[in-house]
Amino acid sequence: MVSASTGISQELLYQVGYEVNKRAAIVVPQDGLTAFGNAWERESKPLAHFILGKILENAKLAVADARPMCGDTGLPRYYVKVGNEARIDGGFVALERSLRRAVADVTQDIQLRANRVHPLTRKNPGNNLGVFAPNIDYSFEPDGDWIDIIAVHKGGLFGTDYRMLFPADGTDGIKRFLLDNMAEFARRGLSCPPVVVGVGLGGTKDQAVSLSKEAACLRLIGNRHPDPDVAVLEEELRELANKTGFGVMGVGGDTTALDVHIEIAYTHTGGMPIAISQFCTAYRRAVARIHADGEVEFREDPLWFTDYYRREGID
Repeated sequence: MVSASTGISQELLYQVGYEVNKRAAIVVPQDGLTAFGNAWERESKPLAHFILGKILENAKLAVADARPMCGDTGLPRYYVKVGNEARIDGGFVALERSLRRAVADVTQDIQLRANRVHPLTRKNPGNNLGVFAPNIDYSFEPDGDWIDIIAVHKGGLFGTDYRMLFPADGTDGIKRFLLDNMAEFARRGLSCPPVVVGVGLGGTKDQAVSLSKEAACLRLIGNRHPDPDVAVLEEELRELANKTGFGVMGVGGDTTALDVHIEIAYTHTGGMPIAISQFCTAYRRAVARIHADGEVEFREDPLWFTDYYRREGID
């Protein structure tokens, strides 16, 4: 245990960073298991039904054997939400040092595939560390004295795309982009469907891409955006993605997208930036909250998209 006066220790940050990374690699969150189970029950195509059954069986075996649920463990990354009153021994440098050490140790201990390489020389340090690796993204909340650490293992190759639309393109342009994205990746199984599709709409180009990844990875399947116009579009895009019939691993089937999540950012009057990210069948995420007194609470919901995070005004 630690006291609020001394702050959250570097060692505790390491332990939690290690544990959520380990859990993310092995345990499929309950919302994912439920969504895959529902897809399996309603699937009408025999091959797709068989594959979905094997996905569910694989999820159970991963937990039983304490082994990663997918051989390609993606690019381990962290999302950190910090309460404004939280205190960290050594500050954020200590936090990042702890999380980097956790990634290196988890890579060795549970045999994550060492995926991070130099982009030109392809030099591989063997521990999933490197320049800007692992990714650590932050958000902040008023009042709280806790720190949330969210580990996500997401592939870094296929399923992500960006396009600059014009306001006149409207929702038809958004739907066309979704279909183009599905055709490029899902029909060949390159993004390992069924996927959770994240759409980042608005902002700047970099904001749109970041929001699309957060939308894909940090909302529970079935969760709807609080803006009713956005929520309606999420449902329409999910239905549209599944009408493509690409199905699990692109073999043809009833479920190509388990869900579609949209996050918006206010943008320039002359354009409508849009990005799409797909969170593949290897649906990997784990969440923990470290309280000021050292208590650690694990949960399913990242609670990333709070009212404060989506705020429109000054307060």
